[in-house]
Amino acid sequence: MHDGYLVGLIGSGIGPSLSPALHEREAAELGLDYHYRRWDLGDLGEPPGAVGELLARARAEGYRGLNITHPCKQLVLDHLDEVDEDATALGAVNTVVFDGARAVGHNTDHSGFARSLQRGLPDAELDRVLLLGAGGAGAAVAHALLGLGAGEVRIVDLDADRAAALAASLPERAVVGGRLDDELDKADGLVHATPTGMAAHPGLPVPAALLRPEMWVADVVYRPLATELVVTARRRGCRVLDGGGMAVFQAVDAFRLFTGLEPNAERMLRHFAELEGAHV
Repeated sequence: MHDGYLVGLIGSGIGPSLSPALHEREAAELGLDYHYRRWDLGDLGEPPGAVGELLARARAEGYRGLNITHPCKQLVLDHLDEVDEDATALGAVNTVVFDGARAVGHNTDHSGFARSLQRGLPDAELDRVLLLGAGGAGAAVAHALLGLGAGEVRIVDLDADRAAALAASLPERAVVGGRLDDELDKADGLVHATPTGMAAHPGLPVPAALLRPEMWVADVVYRPLATELVVTARRRGCRVLDGGGMAVFQAVDAFRLFTGLEPNAERMLRHFAELEGAHV
């Protein structure tokens, strides 16, 4: 193994990802020889099911680890020697570390959201939180909220079966929510974890009139940072958390796993803001 760090990202449509630049800039600040490569399934002509072969190839090429994103976070589970407790509970891995001959899976999405919420909305009431979206991001958010002591996490998804399955996999403080207007009328806060608001999926996930000024609103979407939900919620007087913090803090945790070194999170937040601004 060379003295530097060779890491990568496996996923589909990852060309716009800010992760390579974010990791490499922090590594440069720490004086590390660090290279972060994209392994885009489309560019490689590989199906999502090839993630196991790509993992083996990366290990053979001397990679220290890999970030894993859509659509491989669940598929990669079958190709790991060990999965940590949090990733096991989530049923998804977004970070793989090669530890000698072993591939160990982790999930930094939930810890990334938890740290972002604690930093950005430290006084957020968590007695009753509405979670919109029961996919991979929603699962990470639900675990984070429960870990932070949320009284009740009420899950709403267009796919009712998916919402029920997520609720069933969690402690009993997570339940399937009802009608959106009723839920928003009673919620202390809303966390949005669907693709709505992304550059390719513009729009508002809930009617603006249902956003009450006394509630807080958090979005996990970060491209763009100023989603329609973030802009509308601010306009209506809500305390708001954009998706940038989660994106940065999951990278902070992944960087630590890859290197064993503690990155400067505040510096990475500044770098992210510069990078995100340059890509608007």
